[in-house]
Amino acid sequence: MNTRNRAENPVNRRSFLGGAATFAACAVMPRGILGAVADKPNSVFNGVRIGINTYSYRGEIFTAEDTLRALVEDGLSEVELKEGPIQSFTGLSGVGPRTPKLSDAQREAILARCAELRRMYNDAGVNIHVHKIPFGPTDEAIDFNFRIARALGCMGITLERSEAMARKLAPFAEKYKLWIGFHNHTDNYPTLDRTDPILEISPSIGFNFDIGHYFAGTRGKSPLPVIEKYHDRIVSLHLKDRTADGENLPWGTGQTPIKEVLQLMKREKWTFPADIELEYKIPAGSSAVAEVARCVRYCKKALA
Repeated sequence: MNTRNRAENPVNRRSFLGGAATFAACAVMPRGILGAVADKPNSVFNGVRIGINTYSYRGEIFTAEDTLRALVEDGLSEVELKEGPIQSFTGLSGVGPRTPKLSDAQREAILARCAELRRMYNDAGVNIHVHKIPFGPTDEAIDFNFRIARALGCMGITLERSEAMARKLAPFAEKYKLWIGFHNHTDNYPTLDRTDPILEISPSIGFNFDIGHYFAGTRGKSPLPVIEKYHDRIVSLHLKDRTADGENLPWGTGQTPIKEVLQLMKREKWTFPADIELEYKIPAGSSAVAEVARCVRYCKKALA
């Protein structure tokens, strides 16, 4: 495994955060989005960046503006933003294989809206650390996806694990000095007995490591050794509570060692974000926003 210093990796996280903070200080929040934001959210608990994958709000919240309201209500200052809110705000009319061929003027208009979206989120106190817009089939569409990431202020892009895609995307990631974070499921998690081969493709390739999927996929093995082995190549984590036989449960009632993972990050002072991904069934009378707030409280208590 390439163990070069973080400062030499595609994005220096300390520099990235400082740049985002400077950008936010200069931004102007459009009127009518959140009103006067007196207290900006802060979900960095004892040095650990807690965020969310906006998949957690699925079925309830759709626009960029409503997503931002939910983030502020839940006290979250970090986000992995999926394609829905980005599309609704920017006018991007298709993603992945459906990506239409755009004129230069159309691309520039979309990028300008991405910059406006970044300003809106930053001024409210929220950092978009990665986005998850599926890649189109052409080099032109792939390149544009990286330009969107830069306009949003992202340090990278996440997607499902694929060695073929790693080889295809690596030159673009290196060109733009951004991460590609590959997300694992229960059957394609990082290897422990040797260096994971996907990392050898490029120093810009890393993991969007899902600890719940790993725990269920290995029938109960701890994700801590994976994080310790690959901490310098982890773009972000996904947090969820699952059992060894695969059930998704409210946090604190499953078996996934979420608390131990967070305490390890705190102890080692690792600064990659740990994103809540709400997978369990929302109880009657509750909502995604309320359940995410419950997960935020769990993280804060675990890191106290």
